[in-house]
Amino acid sequence: MPVISAKRMQDRIDTIVEAASTVFAAKGFEAASIAEIARTADVSDGLIYRYFSNKRDLLYRVLQAFYERVVGDLAAETAKGKSFQEKLHQLIRRHLETFVADRGLCRLFLSEVRIASDYRGSAIEALHRRYAAVLTALIEDGIAKGEVKPEVSARLVRDVIFGAIEHIAWPYVNGDGRLDVAATAATVTALICGGICLTPKA
Repeated sequence: MPVISAKRMQDRIDTIVEAASTVFAAKGFEAASIAEIARTADVSDGLIYRYFSNKRDLLYRVLQAFYERVVGDLAAETAKGKSFQEKLHQLIRRHLETFVADRGLCRLFLSEVRIASDYRGSAIEALHRRYAAVLTALIEDGIAKGEVKPEVSARLVRDVIFGAIEHIAWPYVNGDGRLDVAATAATVTALICGGICLTPKA
């Protein structure tokens, strides 16, 4: 049997993960099949099992790739702002844009992965915490710089923001209506800053 180069092997894995992402986003985890993922990737079923132990292993690799990408995007977008309010707006807008750009994967995570019995303590939960930590760090930085009230709980505000956005975005993610990213980002930012931001001294 010919030896496969490391690059060729990684290319195969990337192709399978990309195909699985497409199928999982369209069908959900339960309805997706290894056979359909193999067809989408233009590989054999057996080749998938050479690199992944089962369908859930493949799902977690898909979500790992997704989170690694969006964590970097969120941090980079947030850094573009100058004031706390500008940074918060950038973060909220980017978070909403993720629901639009990756609608199927967001639905998959919210409706199937997060409620699964093996989610707690998993690598995916750890990645989700890294994503949420971008917002926590932003709020803590705002407190340190005197832009946010010192008594504010960064974790509580983080949960309020992400919880509100998830509630707003869920109908859209589930196929009902549209999501106005610009208007929603502006409104949520104004509401949060109205409650936690310190008024600059004249």
